[in-house]
Amino acid sequence: MRTTLNISMPVSLKRNVDIAVKEGNYASVSEFFRDAVRAWEEEQLYQSVMRSQRDFAQGRFKRGRSLKDVI
Repeated sequence: MRTTLNISMPVSLKRNVDIAVKEGNYASVSEFFRDAVRAWEEEQLYQSVMRSQRDFAQGRFKRGRSLKDVI
């Protein structure tokens, strides 16, 4: 299922999006923004993993007894 999202942005940013689509980097403006959201999601996951690694290195972790503790 899809939904429509209307956004407002400065003309200069819209111009950059249009250029990316025109140059063939994206099939459409919608695809550009879907890719941007996917990249943001990946970055959030990466940051979460990095925080977990830092916490583990600093001894801040909870020892699990089974896989149920992870889920």
